[in-house]
Amino acid sequence: MFKLSVSAAVLALLLPTFAFGEPILIERASAPQSTSTAKLHTLAKSKGKLYFGTATDNPELTTTAYTAILDDNTMFGQITAANSMKWDATEPSQGQFTFSGADQIANLAKANGQLLRGHNCVWHNQLPSWVSNGKFTAAQLTSVIQVHCGTLVGRYKGQTCTLSYFCPQHSYLPAPYDSQMPGMSSTPFNDDGTFGTNVFFTTLGTSYISIALNAARQADPNAKLYINEFNIESPGAKSTAMQNLVKSLKQSNVPIDGIGLQSHFIVGETPSMSSQVQNMNAFTALGVEVAITELDVRMTLPSTPALLAQQKADYTSTISACQAVQKCVGVTVWDWTDKFSWVPGAFAGEGAACPWDENFVRKPAYDGIAIGF
Repeated sequence: MFKLSVSAAVLALLLPTFAFGEPILIERASAPQSTSTAKLHTLAKSKGKLYFGTATDNPELTTTAYTAILDDNTMFGQITAANSMKWDATEPSQGQFTFSGADQIANLAKANGQLLRGHNCVWHNQLPSWVSNGKFTAAQLTSVIQVHCGTLVGRYKGQTCTLSYFCPQHSYLPAPYDSQMPGMSSTPFNDDGTFGTNVFFTTLGTSYISIALNAARQADPNAKLYINEFNIESPGAKSTAMQNLVKSLKQSNVPIDGIGLQSHFIVGETPSMSSQVQNMNAFTALGVEVAITELDVRMTLPSTPALLAQQKADYTSTISACQAVQKCVGVTVWDWTDKFSWVPGAFAGEGAACPWDENFVRKPAYDGIAIGF
């Protein structure tokens, strides 16, 4: 019998193929796994951060093996509602609000003693048709934004406020409450630094940003207000545009407390630690804090040991950057397991972006996070 050894850690497969009259036993290498025993929220807190957290979504909460890990507040000290606080989920018809999904996430965080970040108040995606096709006047759309943001933020006053696309973010209240809204507004810019065209900008210009922020501040004076954006994690035109927006808002006395760096990265293309630190410092110098709000690092499938090793290094770079900047208050991964990652549905042929695999086994990326802190 011929034995082809690939690795010391192997899965043996008996193939229905014969060579020289005997079956060939092939031993296939298992995927590399984490070796760290650290609990990530506990580790982040011990290093001076407010939290290490994760996004989650309502359909996932029926999977008991998933919730067993999600509910561990030494692993995740903060939860973000991935979809159930967005406009289409909370106000599907004008003036008719529904919070069943959002409340489920909020109640879960409360029960677990975890901080809660909301997501989001104003965003150009996942809008109900009555908003996106409403053909409102400027006065009408102003009222629509004020009512929506005021109602959403007001419902979780003192509990959660973190939104994408100009959303209120967090006041540091005693656990289990953290009033956070990642992105009072989310993704307002194109990659070249110009403002993106959407129903809000087309009707109101840039004033929709201040309208949303002011409405959120009025609804919860203690909530910190964030703008959440992608592709602003390193110096460049888009990051500069966001910095200029922060300056403009502050000059106009519009409340803005933080910038969310979404950090949806690609293996081997993650900005260097030094460039991320430089970029974070440019924002904090303006008098705002920063947070990593949607971290994942995707790869072309299938994953390989080399890709997983690079992914580990990429996670380390980003966590290390946050660790190096005092006013980077915390890190959220955009769900913690590949089983429920958004990536395969958005990027064909890509995935494996999270620190745990689809079977809830920790990957080398988990060690990368621990090393970063």
